[in-house]
Amino acid sequence: MTALQTLPMRLASSNTAPTFELPPGSCDAHFHVFEPGYPHVANPLYTFPDATLDQYLAVTDYLGIDRMVIVQPTFYATDNSLALEVLRRVGDRCRAVVRVEEDITDAELDRYDAVGVRAIRLDLFARAEQPTAGIIAYVRRMALRTAARGWHLQFYTPGWVVRDLLPFLADFDQPYVIDHMGYMKEEDGLTPADADRLLTVLRDNGNCWIKLSGPYRIAKDKPLSSIQELGAALVATRPDRLLWGSDWPHLPNGQRDTGELLNLLPAWAPAAQDRRLILSGAADLLFFAH
Repeated sequence: MTALQTLPMRLASSNTAPTFELPPGSCDAHFHVFEPGYPHVANPLYTFPDATLDQYLAVTDYLGIDRMVIVQPTFYATDNSLALEVLRRVGDRCRAVVRVEEDITDAELDRYDAVGVRAIRLDLFARAEQPTAGIIAYVRRMALRTAARGWHLQFYTPGWVVRDLLPFLADFDQPYVIDHMGYMKEEDGLTPADADRLLTVLRDNGNCWIKLSGPYRIAKDKPLSSIQELGAALVATRPDRLLWGSDWPHLPNGQRDTGELLNLLPAWAPAAQDRRLILSGAADLLFFAH
């Protein structure tokens, strides 16, 4: 498969400025960076992105975002060395979500915890063809590793896997975050009824969190306004169990306007109190409590 050609990053100052006042402690809970010299997978899905930490920090400075969470991308598999370097360089206003092998030692996880790691990302795209029971067993095994440290699990998963996991997730007793608004794309066979079932799990299980990130992944070729109904429904259901992430650098389209994505929030969450929960309160609970 031919790797997607990534576009260079737009200048930070060319992003649309926020149309609303960001709350103190506002957090981008989902970004990636790419730096030369770090080992990556043999056949990445996209060409090496022009997306360094300095470029990302210029975007957060321009938009007025105070805190951030680096998320391990598939590009680097389970080699988290760049994420750890980002934590070192940025300091206490940054946390990390890592990917790990199942046989990682407790000592290594404790080392990660000490420098600011707060979650394990489960790449369920890589397991999407497995039986649901096998995926659930994997989730339970990984939850044993996060529970011991007060971390959470983060699901990077296609929408049909989310759908199939909903009966399990409805009463799963460990905190978890579902990336990219559930990734329930219409072209993958997901229906409004599936989205309603996701909303029910969000409403009823306080361990369920959903990340308001990557709306363009669901919209595909449609305008971002096509995600308005889903975004508003998520906020109406449990604003206290949502968090916002930029998904910078928006692979493979580095020209995407991060400010435009941030400015979707007032339409989804007209109340300033709800935006405070999403932009600041969630990060306090999931990433910065210890």
